[in-house]
Amino acid sequence: MDPRRARDPRLSRPDPRLQRLQADSTPTPPPTYNSPPTLPGAENGFKQEVSSSQHLQQEKQESQSPVQDIAEQSSSQTGYKPRPLFCVVCASNQNRSMEGHSVLSKAGYHVVSYGTGSAVRLPGPSIDKPNIYSFGTPYNTIFEELNGKDPRLYSANGLLHMLDRNRRIKLAPERWQDSRTVADIVITCEERCFDAVCDDLLSRGGEFNKPVHIINLEIKDNHEEALIAGKAMMDLAAAIEAADDIDERMDEILQVQQEKHPHSILHAVAFY
Repeated sequence: MDPRRARDPRLSRPDPRLQRLQADSTPTPPPTYNSPPTLPGAENGFKQEVSSSQHLQQEKQESQSPVQDIAEQSSSQTGYKPRPLFCVVCASNQNRSMEGHSVLSKAGYHVVSYGTGSAVRLPGPSIDKPNIYSFGTPYNTIFEELNGKDPRLYSANGLLHMLDRNRRIKLAPERWQDSRTVADIVITCEERCFDAVCDDLLSRGGEFNKPVHIINLEIKDNHEEALIAGKAMMDLAAAIEAADDIDERMDEILQVQQEKHPHSILHAVAFY
């Protein structure tokens, strides 16, 4: 220490300029921040995010209702089965085939009908004098003509009632050989119609390679037998449409059909 500073009291006081300089040069400590508490088991952020995602997914699965589960499962399945198209065939597309067309259509089935004859033949005043019309002649035209000829006769034998029903279903009788409808099931009403359908499909060559089941129910051509056969066709159509696999179950379906109804059955598979 300077000996003069010890003797002179003025010099013993510290220099205020030096005090200010020392105060300015004192380093300021860095600010301190309180860090958030660390969650147990969350050593890194990635593990914490994965755990949260799994937790949310588990909550979503637990909150999902069983109905939603069933809906998702059914939507993921692609087991849609289209409804079959039935085709009912007789000789003139008037009595038996139109009775089948009527009952199946009323029940909601997809159905068409045809005849295999060369012309439409209806009973006349005698056996050797039938009423003959070409296919495509409207049912209403035939109705009006017969009603004009002898309303009493054609009402008594049921022709006018039959034609009135027919004209409410479609315009005119159609011929099988002229049609190009691709059906899944063809129901014929007598053996000669069955043979005609099989022969016609064979002559077409099967260019579409589309299989079709041809089933013959032997039905007498009168109004009473046609009514009975309409119920048999209903049972047959219901069994076929309910089958998971028509091709696999057809023999079983026809066996049950034969046991329940009196009509003899023929069956063949052909191709469009």
